[in-house]
Amino acid sequence: MVKRASWLSVTPEPERELPDAVATLAAGRRADGQAVARERELIERLVLRGSQRRWLDYLHHVVALIDASAGLDDPDVARARTRAAAVIANHHNLLLALPGSGAARTAGDRAALARLEQGEELNNNHSDHRGTG
Repeated sequence: MVKRASWLSVTPEPERELPDAVATLAAGRRADGQAVARERELIERLVLRGSQRRWLDYLHHVVALIDASAGLDDPDVARARTRAAAVIANHHNLLLALPGSGAARTAGDRAALARLEQGEELNNNHSDHRGTG
């Protein structure tokens, strides 16, 4: 039987939108189909067999990829960066309404993504969320 957890209610959009964006960010250019498929499989494993902690660690890693890709001029990377930031910001804001430590654990990334949305760069200034909650 699958363990039901409230955090799973906010994963459908990231599951759908992040594979292509994350594979592109990781490659530094438009990702090929195999890279997108591998990312999709990783996300599926995290959601189906992982924990909220592992899921949030993955999303924190994606925020680091968004930061690391800031200086790249590739238009596919720019689109992936914008999409991934929007999806994760929305996910983390939805956590505010759920019970548990998810919202507290993502506060640093939520603040970093808000700065990014305002036109500021992250430049590795986002907090490591794992130290809280």
